[in-house]
Amino acid sequence: MMPYTNKEVTGAFALLDSLFRHKVNYIFGYPGGAILPIYDELYRWEQEGKIKHILARHEQGAVHAADGYSRATGQAGVCFATSGPGATNLVSGIATAQLDSVPLILITGQVSRAFIGTDAFQEVDIFGITLPIVKHSYVVRDPRRMSQILAEAFYIATRGRPGPVLIDIPKDVGLEKFNYQPCEPENVHLPGFYMTNIDQRKQINKAVQLISQSSQPLLYVGGGSINSNAHEEVKKMVVDYQIPITTTLMGKGIIDESHTLALGMLGMHGTAYANFAVSECDLLIALGARFDDRVTGKLDEFACNAQVVHIDIDPAEVGKNRIPHVAIIGDIKTILIEVIQKIQKDDHFWIEQRASWQERIISWKQQYPLLIPRTVDSLSPQEIIVSLNGVSKNAFFTTDVGQHQMWAAQFLNVKPRRWLSSAGLGTMGYGLPAAIGAQIAYPNNDVFCITGDASFQMNLQELATVAQYRLPIKILIINNKWQGMVRQWQQAFYGQRYSHSNMESGSPDFVLLSQAFGIQSSILKNRDSISDILNMCTCYNGPYLIDCQVTPDENCYPMVAPGKSNSQMLGVQKHSKKLESEGSLSWSN
Repeated sequence: MMPYTNKEVTGAFALLDSLFRHKVNYIFGYPGGAILPIYDELYRWEQEGKIKHILARHEQGAVHAADGYSRATGQAGVCFATSGPGATNLVSGIATAQLDSVPLILITGQVSRAFIGTDAFQEVDIFGITLPIVKHSYVVRDPRRMSQILAEAFYIATRGRPGPVLIDIPKDVGLEKFNYQPCEPENVHLPGFYMTNIDQRKQINKAVQLISQSSQPLLYVGGGSINSNAHEEVKKMVVDYQIPITTTLMGKGIIDESHTLALGMLGMHGTAYANFAVSECDLLIALGARFDDRVTGKLDEFACNAQVVHIDIDPAEVGKNRIPHVAIIGDIKTILIEVIQKIQKDDHFWIEQRASWQERIISWKQQYPLLIPRTVDSLSPQEIIVSLNGVSKNAFFTTDVGQHQMWAAQFLNVKPRRWLSSAGLGTMGYGLPAAIGAQIAYPNNDVFCITGDASFQMNLQELATVAQYRLPIKILIINNKWQGMVRQWQQAFYGQRYSHSNMESGSPDFVLLSQAFGIQSSILKNRDSISDILNMCTCYNGPYLIDCQVTPDENCYPMVAPGKSNSQMLGVQKHSKKLESEGSLSWSN
């Protein structure tokens, strides 16, 4: 590290030096007038090979790419944008990160200090606009505070429940010179940032007692367990104590879903057997989950026969939607290690105590599997998505939002931190830029973006970023010529009045579009070609787009209607030879 103490530098230099000291390798962004002093300094740091900037084609693409980088690595993603429209274009991405607990550092340019409050050109109060959707935010009014603020921002973004932190930097702050004394990352001290350490041994002992007494327990695992890197501890709870597991959309990847006790996702489009298990369990162990409405359905009927143990790092989430019998506040991994140490290890005891519960679950899996429709004259989306399981063992999968997202959640078996999807905000246009972030983080891994024709058009300009950096992302457009999930809801709940949900008129030829960016592409429209095209796509050393032309009116089932309990699912059919003869093949985890 170069000694810059007491050297006269600019605020922009202090910013880049602080990012370097926090081991930031990549910045995602888009330049503009108010942030030019910072980009000018960035030019020198890039020339020296210390930091690399990835140029997005829209600020929303930049923030989603930083988000994807963060989810894939577990580190804070960094994003630059200028003032005014540059900053406001970040808003959807900031809210996405906040709801999904993703650590981001967002650097925005601002008009010079003397012009703040005068409605100057491209001035906007991005501090005030984003106040409800950030974990914390700063306006840097003194360049001497720059290094301290950056150190605090990283500390806040990555500790406790992760989240986005915004730093707004007036243009003249970036230009002003001063005697620089850097704040090292390890020297941050924020009194009151953490709750006072509470002795939770009593609560842990109560949880252990409930687990030991339960004959029908269920692990309900959310994104907090992924953030905590608790997959080994969660797996031990499942295997050693014979506890079935279901995950939220954010918790996907915490366990190999081919395991006998893995039930896949629960909730509105969860598996039938996961939702039945929630309705029948006598103990629900919630790990880093927030009892979201898309998970619980009718809240007062969610796990209504169960005692609840809720473990979460954020005290605001515990008791917010469901009052637990035992509440434990803290890091999932740390607490599970303590719980495991206290539970007796006796394989025969656990197998015997929970044998009938497992038999019921196996029976539900056999009777109500996920179905893959097959017809003579069309290709179902599920057929394509399930085929991806055999293509690459260590692939990252990003999705956009809608039917294709739910089918991917149902049918893909992924590893921890290999599943990147906008869960809480449900942001269309997330998938492609998130794939850019994941591919930048792991250049030697396969990255698949599963998107819909409607979602893809939200941020398709990021194909230019893919082309510029020659990122070997594989893009599968599940093209049903509709806003699929909107159409499904209009069919089910709005009398089949399809108001502005059809996308066929005006949609581009995606193959020609990708070729215009210099990206290879294919059309997939029949099942005999699935294997060949996927293999060709995966083996190609560069970006590749597949326009998957699928059944237009395929619906995503199971589905829990709004206001209904999870046990009242639409589209659930018992598996039978009759279904197979009619063209539906079963596939379950």
